[in-house]
Amino acid sequence: MLVLLPPSEGKAPSGRGTALKLESLSLPGLTEARRAVLDELAELCAGDEEKAREVLGLSEGLRGEIAKNTQLRSAGARPAGEIYTGVLYDALDLASLDTAAKRRASRSLLVFSGLWGAVRVTDRIPSYRCSMGVRLPGLGALGAHWRTPMAAALPEAAGDGLVLDLRSSAYTGAWKPKGEVAGRTATVRVLHAPTRKVVSHFNKATKGRIVRSLLAAGAAPAGPAELVETLRDLGYEVEVQAPARAGTAWALDVLVNEVH
Repeated sequence: MLVLLPPSEGKAPSGRGTALKLESLSLPGLTEARRAVLDELAELCAGDEEKAREVLGLSEGLRGEIAKNTQLRSAGARPAGEIYTGVLYDALDLASLDTAAKRRASRSLLVFSGLWGAVRVTDRIPSYRCSMGVRLPGLGALGAHWRTPMAAALPEAAGDGLVLDLRSSAYTGAWKPKGEVAGRTATVRVLHAPTRKVVSHFNKATKGRIVRSLLAAGAAPAGPAELVETLRDLGYEVEVQAPARAGTAWALDVLVNEVH
């Protein structure tokens, strides 16, 4: 099972340990594309701060985030699972999983990123600020920048098992499962059960809990149909929109009664 996650806007501070080693990150086929973004982002943020703020789409109050990107090569690196914070990652709570579940997380979780393309939660990265929606002056839109290298790297990472796609819309454009891989992919929406409306904050928390439940249970559904049964066994209320034709993803709706 491969679980595709969005990053978080907020991130924990960089560590005090060894600096980034770009070549040590998972999915080595993305290395050159990562280097291109890293180089331009660091140069942009070391220059005209106002221009960098506009390119990164930061409010005046977040101007201080620009400094992070000037130190990407020298700042201490931490596992990505510690860097990403926020509602989804709080609910997932990787640190409190047992040893076996942590091993499963290291094999199955893949976090998408405007800067790194995608990383595993054990990959050591510094804190940064760069969403997939950014358009760098040289490289252009990052979603488009990642499309070609992702198309080569991600099918291999997906292997022959289930792909559980929990990414937000900003990150889905960087890689869309196609053909046979799409047929064993499932996407998830979280709906307020009484109204059948999509919820926002609770959407992230529920997705984090779903991933945690699967990891803690040692679940290994072979495909979307098995995932539905597994989630129901774990106590989730799931409605299924099976694909109308082969080679398209399954859409699952998880219903919740509380909206926080």
